[in-house]
Amino acid sequence: MAPSLVVSARHAHAVAHRRGRRQRVVVASYGGASPPPKLVTFLGKGGSGKTTAATIAAQYYANEGFRTCLVVQSQDPTAEQLMGSKIGNSLTECAANLSAIKLETSKLLLEPLDRMKKVDAQVNFTQGILEGIVGEELGVLPGMDSICSVLALQKLLHFFSAGRSNSQPEFDVIVYDCNNTEEILRLIGATDRARSYLRYVRDLAEKTDMGRLASPSLLKLVYDSARPNGKTSEGRLSTEIWNEIEQLLEKVSVWFADPSKLACFLIMDPRRSISVSSALRYWGCTTQAGGQICGAFGYTEDPSEMHQEVAQKFLPLSLSFLPFLPNDSSADWSRALSSLSQNAKEQLRNTSTLVYPSVSFDSVQKSVTLFMPGFDKSEIKLYQYRGGSELLIEAGDQRRVIKLPPTMQGKVGGAKFVDRNLIVSIR
Repeated sequence: MAPSLVVSARHAHAVAHRRGRRQRVVVASYGGASPPPKLVTFLGKGGSGKTTAATIAAQYYANEGFRTCLVVQSQDPTAEQLMGSKIGNSLTECAANLSAIKLETSKLLLEPLDRMKKVDAQVNFTQGILEGIVGEELGVLPGMDSICSVLALQKLLHFFSAGRSNSQPEFDVIVYDCNNTEEILRLIGATDRARSYLRYVRDLAEKTDMGRLASPSLLKLVYDSARPNGKTSEGRLSTEIWNEIEQLLEKVSVWFADPSKLACFLIMDPRRSISVSSALRYWGCTTQAGGQICGAFGYTEDPSEMHQEVAQKFLPLSLSFLPFLPNDSSADWSRALSSLSQNAKEQLRNTSTLVYPSVSFDSVQKSVTLFMPGFDKSEIKLYQYRGGSELLIEAGDQRRVIKLPPTMQGKVGGAKFVDRNLIVSIR
């Protein structure tokens, strides 16, 4: 087993006993609590096989003894067809160690609304208006899918909480089949970007007459409805709540940047140049969002020389191959998993400790090197605000702020693009 897929001693014993041979398992201490689950997802062009890759990964992890949950966010029946079982909006056990759930926003809306109603009944902020809203009558608006999916993932991953809820099943791996790659990219960068918005909202709340009047009650309504870390706002100052929200966002931002907690894999059809180009672009976009790509997968029956040329484009990432699966019937999982190469298995377990740095600083040369695969120089915009303390990089419809070390702060002297790296000189 890989260091990144840490399991409990109890689970390690169960796996070793089940498979009849000694497993390499890393046991870590979490103060008596279960280790947090790992989130695995696949990024690629539509039609590149993200759902198929997600089901293969989920079946593989479950077969290796990891308690696995496949999370599907689409009405596309492909996952159900491959799994050979119906997937509903509540956890469904599909096989040993494998459960699945389909995220439906129209259902996910009801729980947060109900929680807000209960809090509002205590603080009377809306004077009964919320109580009159019938959740089952509400439709889904653009943007709600992303928000509700985050809330659903939080219940499985607990990245806002101190530990797992006793009422929630424990999983070692969550395989997330998002309905599109752009949404995953927004999710990865959401908390870091939200911290910028939070600063402005806090200024409005604390430095304007309207904010000072309305924000304390509104803040407590939202906070008590979400209840991060299981806490309430009772007896706490608004300043404490603002500070805790900012700390939580920073914590989750670090969580998304850690490949041992979030494993993002590229998926492509190596026979199609547009699929390969899209995977390269999504590699750069993931870096821009603040995440890490752990490897790349492609579908093939024969890793030919053409595919080896494709593999060269993704260095230093490893490119492994997955078997083709028929979509018109349930898959023969015993055969499919046995056909996985050793390289593919190691990549899914994320055994490599190699992480290519997205940003590196050279204090001697006073230069910043930004790794930006999938982009050319004309697609990258470089700005500098707030004096010389940071850089703003715009590429792939995303903006990323790079804070400069104190010894390197200054104005930009020049920039050049060399071998997928943007090298910025500081005066």
